[in-house]
Amino acid sequence: MKLLLKGGRIVNPAQGFDAIADILIENGHIIEMGDQLSAEGAEVFDAQGFVVAPGLIDMHVHLREPGLEAKEDIVSGTRAAAAGGFTTIACMPNTKPVVDSAIIVSGILHRAQYEGVVNVKVIGALSKGQLGTELAEIGDMILTGAVAISDDGSSLNNNSLLKTGLEYTSMFHCPVITHSEDDSLVEDGVMHEGAVSAMLGMKGRPAVAEDIAVARDIMLAEYADAKLHIAHVSSKGAVELIRQAKKKGVNVTAEVTPHHLTLTDEAVKSFDTATKVNPPLRSADHVAALIEGLQDGTIDAIATDHAPHAFEEKDMEYKQAPSGFTGMETALGVILTGLYHTGKLTLLELIERMSTAPARILGLKAGTIEVGSPADITIFDADLEWVVDSSKFYTRGKQTPFDKKALKGKAVATIVNGKFVMRNGEVCT
Repeated sequence: MKLLLKGGRIVNPAQGFDAIADILIENGHIIEMGDQLSAEGAEVFDAQGFVVAPGLIDMHVHLREPGLEAKEDIVSGTRAAAAGGFTTIACMPNTKPVVDSAIIVSGILHRAQYEGVVNVKVIGALSKGQLGTELAEIGDMILTGAVAISDDGSSLNNNSLLKTGLEYTSMFHCPVITHSEDDSLVEDGVMHEGAVSAMLGMKGRPAVAEDIAVARDIMLAEYADAKLHIAHVSSKGAVELIRQAKKKGVNVTAEVTPHHLTLTDEAVKSFDTATKVNPPLRSADHVAALIEGLQDGTIDAIATDHAPHAFEEKDMEYKQAPSGFTGMETALGVILTGLYHTGKLTLLELIERMSTAPARILGLKAGTIEVGSPADITIFDADLEWVVDSSKFYTRGKQTPFDKKALKGKAVATIVNGKFVMRNGEVCT
């Protein structure tokens, strides 16, 4: 099967390329790029006026399978990914059972191969059962295909175990992804600790809890000479700690979510449980620091932390509702609206942080458009205006703080292994 993409604006950060060109795809790979290409028998897609980018990669997703399929499963989650323009996603291990052994990694990869719409990568747990007492089968999981190790969803307070885990994963050149919060400082907190939490009478989660944990994680990674990735950075103190660590040569990378870049704790005034997330939405000074960190390269990647819940779980009092909400179907639009159209990021920078950098961090053969590379491609209209309607989401989790918000920019086609999996907003498979 041949597919010819005609006249799109190809934006490829890996090559520093930004120009109008054609792309010819055959048997799942890019075989030619250039001007005025033609190919007998090829399907032609008119990409004029659209941005053609290396497939977006979401390195922080909760697919909830196995065991929590009422919230999400591989089928619904990968369909949501395709709808949002993502060609590859990496799923976190806090499932039931926890992804802490090679057989579970193998099972997810097998199911995703046959039932997933996009490429699925697996992140294995650092500790057995994510209990923080004993190392999981790290080596076996990596050899089976796990691309990273993490106890995300819980803060690992066992410093000795984290040190050993970092030392062990360093032998495989595999990153450890940490959820950096000091549990003793955030216990029972439901939102950012500050003026808004005081006004609302809600117990807060102080930003210093993140700062302390990030400092600990960086120090242990430096000691172990290991690859560390800080998940969902939300505090200005953490940004500065990561900045200084990079200057010292510590092998640390970091991600930030679309919601932490574009929303503040003011959103919680609505008491809408769709605004409840962990770490919490913070005040404007933290948001400004996150954007600055993204601009100067302190923060490497943008990831959604897509964390869907069943309707009845979020349909309760704010304090009792679980943290997290869906993110893949709004991420590109939110970032284009909040950062590109406001002049805070260029398209090259935006795509680098949503595709090229995640591929580099996870060691994937992805995140680029060049002859010979897999034909995983995202095509989007940077100027398309649309209104978020969560009732039409492909994900099972319909909660989002962006519901009914007007956005500018949207994926119009998603190509995985040379085939359309989403076209004109409709998932094809």
